Amino acid sequence: MLRARSIQRHALVAGALACWALPGWALEPFVVRDIRVEGIQRVEPGTVFSYLPVRIGDRITPELADEAVRRLFETGFFRNVSVERDGDVLVVVVDERPAIGEILFSGMKEFEPDQIKKALRAIGIAEARIYDPALVRQAEQELKRQYLAKGKYAAQVRAEVVPLPRNRVALRFEINEGEVAKIREIKIVGARAFAEDDLLDQFQLTTPGWFTWYTKADQYSREKLSQDLENLRAFYMNQGYLDFRIESANVAISPDKRDIFITIAIHEGKPYRVSGVKLTGEFPVPAEELVERVQLKPGDTYSREKLEQSIQGITERLGEEGYAFANVTPVPQIDREKQTVAFALAVDPGRRMYVRRIEIAGNSKTRDEVIRRELRQLEGEWYNVAKLKKSKERVERLGYFDEVRVDTQPAPEVSDQLDVKVQVKERPTGNLMIGAGFSSAEKLVLSGSISQENFLGTGKSVSLGLDTSKASRTFSLSFTDPYYTIDGVSVGYDLYHRTYDPSNVSSLYVSSYKTKSLGAGIRVGWPIAEEDRINFGLSVDRTEIVTYDTSPQRYIDFCTPGLSEYDCGGILTLAATAGWARDTRDSRLLPTKGIYQRLVGEIDLPPGDVKLWRITAQHQHWFPVTRKTALMLNAEFSYQKAYGGKAVPFYRNFYAGGITTVRGFAASSLGLKDEYGDAYGGTRRLILNAEYFFPMPGSGSDQSFRWSVFVDSGYVWGEEEKMRLQDLRVSAGVGLTWVSPIGPLRFAVAVPVRKDINGVPDKTERFQFQLGAVF
Repeated sequence: MLRARSIQRHALVAGALACWALPGWALEPFVVRDIRVEGIQRVEPGTVFSYLPVRIGDRITPELADEAVRRLFETGFFRNVSVERDGDVLVVVVDERPAIGEILFSGMKEFEPDQIKKALRAIGIAEARIYDPALVRQAEQELKRQYLAKGKYAAQVRAEVVPLPRNRVALRFEINEGEVAKIREIKIVGARAFAEDDLLDQFQLTTPGWFTWYTKADQYSREKLSQDLENLRAFYMNQGYLDFRIESANVAISPDKRDIFITIAIHEGKPYRVSGVKLTGEFPVPAEELVERVQLKPGDTYSREKLEQSIQGITERLGEEGYAFANVTPVPQIDREKQTVAFALAVDPGRRMYVRRIEIAGNSKTRDEVIRRELRQLEGEWYNVAKLKKSKERVERLGYFDEVRVDTQPAPEVSDQLDVKVQVKERPTGNLMIGAGFSSAEKLVLSGSISQENFLGTGKSVSLGLDTSKASRTFSLSFTDPYYTIDGVSVGYDLYHRTYDPSNVSSLYVSSYKTKSLGAGIRVGWPIAEEDRINFGLSVDRTEIVTYDTSPQRYIDFCTPGLSEYDCGGILTLAATAGWARDTRDSRLLPTKGIYQRLVGEIDLPPGDVKLWRITAQHQHWFPVTRKTALMLNAEFSYQKAYGGKAVPFYRNFYAGGITTVRGFAASSLGLKDEYGDAYGGTRRLILNAEYFFPMPGSGSDQSFRWSVFVDSGYVWGEEEKMRLQDLRVSAGVGLTWVSPIGPLRFAVAVPVRKDINGVPDKTERFQFQLGAVF
């Protein structure tokens, strides 16, 4: 019976093939006197003629007729093709496939139509192209895959074909996106040595939380899960669990396709200790220097991270001598009875390499020279991994790029040379900054500035400051060329006009007065070491001062002829500055390690009216506590004093308080108060900050959110006051830094811990913030 059915099926197929081939095989050979095409609507006759294997005057045979049909079918333009004879005329009869007249989307919100049309064009679906049902089915599946990647497992995609005039069709994709599926549970089965919460801390994926709307960490991704499993494996390996393995990872979705459940089964094994580590192979540098790079010591709990650090340390030391492709292979000897492991590190230095060429890529706006002048690895010299790392750090510290990657590859046709590629991803370097402070009892104070750190891709900095707050109106123009010479000597110019009147704003607790200043200056900087610079400057300033009836008496006396040595109608200042700075931080925006130090001195010179010198010293140290957390300690001290028998002009005083100095206290409110309770400022200022930064819980590897807990301390002392540490005000609180798409945002909620000393009430602000936007 089965054999009979099989014969019947073969007979049907053979009959279908015979019917298809009949038009060609039924032709008797003849000489073609003319060729006529019937059934075409959009396709030009010349297109059909170009695919035919015969021309007028040729003798056509059944084989050529069959070839003509095959060729025309292969074009994809036609649903049916036949070849017939009308006397001595060869007639080609075709039935055209419709063309796609338009592509429409209904219900699509997750993607832009142009984005999807571009993807469809890549698989052969576009307006004016031939409609192919198979490709449309492929497009449906591709759209579903796109929605799956976005976590929308309930998404439905259906393509509808609508006939149009002139043998055209419209493709309408009806889409029901559905809800985004959320991870409702992640369960780890088999964990005994560690709490499940500690293990889940290693994951990027998480269940819904406060900020998962931004991080999308609660949306399942196969790639993220694979990375999380690797993170879990690394965690156990770093705790000595050499036999750890993942038995299975199951992902289940609820019937309504809204909830995802992940179950991971693991085998922990037992922790191992290191019984010994030795080096074998060829050592082009003293073996003692390589041994110093080994982090894994006998008696330690086995750690894959320390083993990798040891291998990296050895290869880097060899890389400093030009061995770019050194290979260190760990050979373990495992004793499962004693639960110990010994390692032999086999060293193969390879060939010593020169750098043939350095290529810069990805910089569509920034000029090559801006990047090249930061490189410490040069073409034509021995490869040096330390110089390459320093080059990468310097390019990153420019602040012009979101990502900097340095890759090496062997040069073709030579065995001792390699090429270096510096790949960058540019970021917006324009900056539109808005600063704000908020008091529950007072109003909002705003200020702003606009700057471009990488003007026209030259690396030069131009900034225009515009401040229209109630307290001040400022216009400032600044220009800096960081490489005025090829040796890194920088030159900068500043011009400003400032009107300052704190009495206009009740939230600024500063004594009442008004100043109008016009000034200009020039700055020059020299690099004296890889991380150190010295700076010199010269500036001139003319300031007019106006006092009010509500001004402190000392301010009124300062501007009263006969009682003061200054003419408040115009005080001229000629200032010279000298400074030193060192910056080893790993990032300008989100540092985790390194030091920032500066020492700046300033003296006012004749023929200016002011005779004053001041000095400012700052030391900021970042300590990495864990892989994702850091502690920042900051200390800043400022001191100034008049000379030549003159007094310190009150408008040159230091101030403290606010989000940039001592959070929790109103801006510029600390220090000696006048009869109205407003701050005079002072001639000495001390600021101390301690802040511990940690990532947003659930953010995984995303570092754009950082929480912090902090303690701030500071105060300002007047010229005649004794500087006492017990006068310091102290606050503590919680901060949030967010590198948002519109720029860095900074928020702080602080509680004054030490205030109102000696019966003098301090002005406080519990909530403060600062924000900006990039362009």
